[in-house]
Amino acid sequence: MKVLVPVKRVIDYNVKVRVKADGTGVDLANVKMSMNPFDEIAVEEAIRLKEKGAADEIVVVSIGVKQAAETLRTALAMGADRAILVVAADDIHQDIEPLAVAKILAKVVAEEQPGLVIAGKQAIDNDMNATGQMLSALLGWSQAAFASALDIADGAARVTREVDGGLQTISVKLPAIVTADLRLNEPRYASLPNIMKAKKKPLDEKTAADYGVDVTPRLTPVKTAEPAGRAAGIKVGSVDELVGKLKDAGVI
Repeated sequence: MKVLVPVKRVIDYNVKVRVKADGTGVDLANVKMSMNPFDEIAVEEAIRLKEKGAADEIVVVSIGVKQAAETLRTALAMGADRAILVVAADDIHQDIEPLAVAKILAKVVAEEQPGLVIAGKQAIDNDMNATGQMLSALLGWSQAAFASALDIADGAARVTREVDGGLQTISVKLPAIVTADLRLNEPRYASLPNIMKAKKKPLDEKTAADYGVDVTPRLTPVKTAEPAGRAAGIKVGSVDELVGKLKDAGVI
């Protein structure tokens, strides 16, 4: 079985995000970028499936700017077999919206014919949490979102997923879309030998136009602002005063 894993290039989660002075977005100039953490978990899960013998090929795909090739090389160093870069933007500040991403992925799926697509449940930059679900709708495939455990057997995927009330285990027929949650696994570090080998692994470059998909944004950001600073705390003289302030604030 072939497994397809979409990955996204985002600001590294350790970096403090800076908002542009004019409020039009986040400043990405000279900022460290890395693979979206949820996508990294998805890559790791695909590798584990291959190690178990449930998959025989892992293809990673990224849609965005040319610099996303670095992100794909990271996935190849982790253990993916091939990579596809779909260049859909020239400006590093242009974010390709979930619907456009899903449409391109649907075309890639039609070409590659994978038995399973594992994606991160959301990207940490826009937090849309929509691409996997949209791709499922476009393909007419089964879906299992927010997976915290995954097992493949007898032409089906048994997925434990996190829901508001706890954990839910479902079985979906393959081919299917699975989106990875935080507790699905802990991604491995790429070793130096594998990083060197990744440079020789195939990486095909295409464009959104090759797939006939219009990536023109449909959403217009009105304003971007940093969260308000936390107000200073105060000391209270007694428990009664504390309870009174909590009541005034509507907490109790």
